[in-house]
Amino acid sequence: MSTLALTARDSATMLRRNLRHLRRYPGMMIMSLGMPVLLLLLFVGVFGGAMQAGVGSGQYIDYVVSGILLMTVGYGASMTALSVNRDMTEGIISRFRTMAIARVSVLTGHVLGAVLRTVVSAALVVLVALLFGFRPAAGAGGWFAAFGVVVLLALALTWLAVAVGLLAKNAEGANLFILVVQVLPFVSSAFVPPDSMSGAVRWFARHEPFTPVIDTLRGALLGTPVGDSGWIAVAWCAGFAVAGYVWARALFRRDPAA
Repeated sequence: MSTLALTARDSATMLRRNLRHLRRYPGMMIMSLGMPVLLLLLFVGVFGGAMQAGVGSGQYIDYVVSGILLMTVGYGASMTALSVNRDMTEGIISRFRTMAIARVSVLTGHVLGAVLRTVVSAALVVLVALLFGFRPAAGAGGWFAAFGVVVLLALALTWLAVAVGLLAKNAEGANLFILVVQVLPFVSSAFVPPDSMSGAVRWFARHEPFTPVIDTLRGALLGTPVGDSGWIAVAWCAGFAVAGYVWARALFRRDPAA
């Protein structure tokens, strides 16, 4: 059997392991599925009326769904950081290092599991949004583009989350990643246009990594022009994915006694 086939087999085994863990830690699945829906209901049902003035024409739910989808990816990646850190601190990672398996498969199993959870969670968010009045204008190409952006962002943030989980000494350290992915979307185009913000906050919101991703998602779903946001979003996601992958591989290979 070739090296690639062995790696694929071991990765599939690690994916099954991570999916089975959902039965042991149902709170993780509830968190990654339920929190984005709760945020959607909160911003549409509670803040929607006040936020509507900031977005101009159109329904606020049409504007905010893309930001909620980004936060859905962030929550899924955050759960992965905690899961990897638990494996690291409980010694499972050390055992895997000694086994005759493809080392990258341990990390790939976490990443693939997180991407699958994220896709399910994102689909649930869209379904609930449709029930509450979300009316996308996307054709088949738009839906395909939105799906691609979600998957690419999930890969990028999850590889970073895996690296953070390996690096952190405990769950509190891994929570730093959760803080970042929870705060940055609020200072972006997720909930209100950056032009409605002031001074330095406006500049930051226009140039931070999440804004072009959200704008690309919004354009794909609503059928509006994406402009430069598309290639900028892909560049940010690709850069994060490569950086996270290289960082995670280096951390996984390091001497645990060092």
